[in-house]
Amino acid sequence: MRRNSRARLSLSLLLVAGALGLGATPATAAEVHTAAAAPSVIPSASAYALDAAVERTLGAGTAGTYLDRKTGELVVTVTTDRAEEQARATGATVRRVARSAAQLDSVIKTLEAEAKITGTSWGIDPRTNQVAVEADSSVSVRDMARLEAVAERLGGAVSISRVPGVFHREVLGGGAIYGGGSRCSAAFNVTKGGARYFVTAGHCTNISANWSATSGGSVVGVREGTSFPTNDYGIVRYTDGSSPAGTVDLYNGSTQDIASAANAVVGQAIRKSGSTTKVTSGTVTAVNVTVNYGDGPVYGMVRTTACSAGGDSGGAHFAGSVALGIHSGSSGCSGTAGSAIHQPVVEALQAYGVSVY
Repeated sequence: MRRNSRARLSLSLLLVAGALGLGATPATAAEVHTAAAAPSVIPSASAYALDAAVERTLGAGTAGTYLDRKTGELVVTVTTDRAEEQARATGATVRRVARSAAQLDSVIKTLEAEAKITGTSWGIDPRTNQVAVEADSSVSVRDMARLEAVAERLGGAVSISRVPGVFHREVLGGGAIYGGGSRCSAAFNVTKGGARYFVTAGHCTNISANWSATSGGSVVGVREGTSFPTNDYGIVRYTDGSSPAGTVDLYNGSTQDIASAANAVVGQAIRKSGSTTKVTSGTVTAVNVTVNYGDGPVYGMVRTTACSAGGDSGGAHFAGSVALGIHSGSSGCSGTAGSAIHQPVVEALQAYGVSVY
């Protein structure tokens, strides 16, 4: 249930270490639900593996998973005895909740049909067993009333919060990737059959086929794929003969090696590396997120509390050596609180048949 929709936000590209390295990330701002204020958890490799096993075993039989902030254990939410039995068999902690995956999906479909308002986003927060909606400052009083009326009819299945700023594409002030008169950030270096590529935001690769490391400089890579809106990922193949390292820039003279990729889990800690706000940290607060923009929605995204700004788009969301996402966008950042959105990187890797290294 949680990985079959999509959503979207902003833009900008970056590089990392090595010839054209990569390292990058998000941007956002927001008041988040109470659950978002909880301390984040650093997941172990076994937690990612267990989450994937639960996804395979239960599918829509779970209303979502999250990391318990006190124990660090993966919690699986279920509504039936059979699902509880299956979840316990995987070794996960189980919690019974009121709303099933099908019911939460129905709520999302209702919002899609009746409250598709530019400046809003929604996604599933399994900790509250609700669909968490955010509305930026561009949403009018009239549209807020419409949104609240739809939510009221859904009987407590929806939580709504306002976020400062306006969700927008951030095609400016990024790191070291230039194309079509714009500057963006790159996320992760990847490989396939010995060839080297980097993945970034699709709203960036839509702009140009050729990318350079400096403004007006020679081309270092050529676009081989792009997907935006609906998704927000793209891929560029290095054509300058370089073999950049598979690391992310930490902006303190060091880098973080990336050894694997996984889907983010609600409640976990993440870091974002971007050329504008550098490295910021946050917590994953919702999955299966849809963001409604004037130029079309993007689905199946992940919402976090990391700060970001214009120029961070296309950058890297990661946790330790695990790649998690490609920065899509935000509404800005209020103090140290953000609502950076990322495109799950696993989906992009599978789409292009590439892997991190």
